[in-house]
Amino acid sequence: MRIISGTHKGRPIYLPKVFKARPTTDFAKESLFNIINNHFDFQGLKVLDLFSGTGSISYEFASRGAGEVDSVEKDFKNYDFIRKNVKTLGLNVINVFRTDVFVFLKHGGKKYSIIFADPPYELKGIEGIPALIREKK
Repeated sequence: MRIISGTHKGRPIYLPKVFKARPTTDFAKESLFNIINNHFDFQGLKVLDLFSGTGSISYEFASRGAGEVDSVEKDFKNYDFIRKNVKTLGLNVINVFRTDVFVFLKHGGKKYSIIFADPPYELKGIEGIPALIREKK
């Protein structure tokens, strides 16, 4: 896994051999960010990355100039992995939260430019995420 573009372009992120999250492939990230780049100027964006897993999407937004990235991950090992990478990479615009996404959304009051969610396939209540986001504006 690597950071595709921005200030940390090409920087590898090494996953432990046993990791509970599946990283977004470089090909998928590149395609996703090409689309986003056509609609947004990354400079100063406020981004919410739900179900952060490896933190790959958060690192990419931060590397491309986002002003603030809130990364939400429930699993302690994944959360700790993201937190350590944020420190190692010096991506100080990333705030890492260890909590359940539904709890975070119910109590959150921030406004975001982009909300990215890549939930586990088997997650119960997944269909309610868009409504909860709209409800909290």
